[in-house]
Amino acid sequence: MKILAFAGSNSSTSINKKLVVHASSYFLGDDVKLLDLNDYEMPLYSTDRELSDGIPQLAHDFARKIDGSDFLIISLAEHNGNYSVAFKNIYDWVSRIKTRPVFGNKPMFLMATSYGGRGGGGVLDIAQKHLPHSGGNVLETFSLPGFSMNFNILTGISNEGLKKEFETKIQTIKNNLKQV
Repeated sequence: MKILAFAGSNSSTSINKKLVVHASSYFLGDDVKLLDLNDYEMPLYSTDRELSDGIPQLAHDFARKIDGSDFLIISLAEHNGNYSVAFKNIYDWVSRIKTRPVFGNKPMFLMATSYGGRGGGGVLDIAQKHLPHSGGNVLETFSLPGFSMNFNILTGISNEGLKKEFETKIQTIKNNLKQV
């Protein structure tokens, strides 16, 4: 199975990227490609820019990565209760490509983490409601609150209850993907 994984952040120290890398480790034997949003930095989307310059090649490249995958693992950074600008700009540009849904109707595991107690719950709520309208088939969601207290860079999720919840969701995803 071809898996595309990325954090919805452009931070070089992204905790969401650490969570994505951890989640990807549960898919040993699969072809996992980890993307960095910094490799897809484009001008801020505007209709004027689209009319004058067209859709940037990087938006097409990002869409091609999605189209070439079987499954998406995404962990979204929460900036002021919403998507990061880095993620939202890519989302906006890719949404302008005609004849394809943004997320290619791919099954996805949608996650978020933060240092706070809600674990990116705001952005996760928004994404759960909106990504399906853009071709995202959300199989499961997971929120990791208190990242610094509940995650160890060497061993992953350290809170036993959250680890059990996470691993149960991973198993559910694997079972669903086998049925497809």
